Amino acid sequence: MPIRIGVAGWSVPSKLAAEFPSAGTHLERYGTRFSAVEINSSFYRPHQQKTYVRWAASVPPDFRFSIKLPKAITHEQRFVGCQDLVTRFAEETSGLGNKRGPILVQLPPNFAYPGEIAEQFLHDLKAIINGPVVLEPRHESWFQPEVDKMLKRQHVSRVAADPARFASAALPGGWNGLAYFRLHGSPRIYESLYSVETVQAHANSVAALNACGTDVWTIYDNTTFGAATQNTLELIEALKQPHGHLMD
Repeated sequence: MPIRIGVAGWSVPSKLAAEFPSAGTHLERYGTRFSAVEINSSFYRPHQQKTYVRWAASVPPDFRFSIKLPKAITHEQRFVGCQDLVTRFAEETSGLGNKRGPILVQLPPNFAYPGEIAEQFLHDLKAIINGPVVLEPRHESWFQPEVDKMLKRQHVSRVAADPARFASAALPGGWNGLAYFRLHGSPRIYESLYSVETVQAHANSVAALNACGTDVWTIYDNTTFGAATQNTLELIEALKQPHGHLMD
C-alpha cells in the first residue's frame, strides 16, 4: 500500500524554491517532488470540472488529490437535505479522474454526533463519490466506541489531527484501511515547524501502519511561513530509510 505525503495547497515557498524545478506552474513543480496534495479551496467555493481536469493533467500519473467537502454541506446544511450539493461536488471533482483521492469531511467543533443522520449521509456520500472518505469530527461525542463501529461499517476513516482537541483525536480511527493525518503545526497552529525528532517519530508511525497494509496519508497544514513544505521534504527523507514502500 502506498504512503502519500503532501501539503494543504501546492504553493512553493520562495526559500525552498531550489528544491523544485524552476519551470512550470506551482502545481507542476510541486508534483515533481510530492505524491499528494490536499485541496482546501473547495471548502469555500466550487471549482469547475474543467479546472480539476487541468489540475489532473499537471501532475504525474501516480499523483493523488484529496479534496475538502464544501462547508455548505458540513457547516451550513449539516448533512441534511444536501444530496444535490454532494452530486454537484462529485461531478465537479470527477474531472480529476483516477487522481481523485480521499474526500475530506471536516465538521465544525459544535457539530455533535447526530446518529442516523450521519450514518445515512456517509452511506450516500460513499455511493455518490464511489471512492474513499475521511472524516474529521471535532466534537467529543464522535469519539465513542459506537461511532467508531459505525465508521468501520461504512469504510470511513477518522482523521488523526495535530494539535488534537482531545487525546483520541490524535489517533486514526474508524476504518483501518486508510489512515489520514492532518498536521497543523505545534505549538503555533499553522505556523510552527515540527522538529526533526517529531518528523522521525511520525515516520516510524507511518511505516508501522503501512506495514500492516494501511494506505497512509500525511498532510502538513503549517503553511503560513512555509514550514509545511519543509516538513514534507523531511518526512520523505525519513521514510527513504528501510521502511517499506514510499511513493514520492
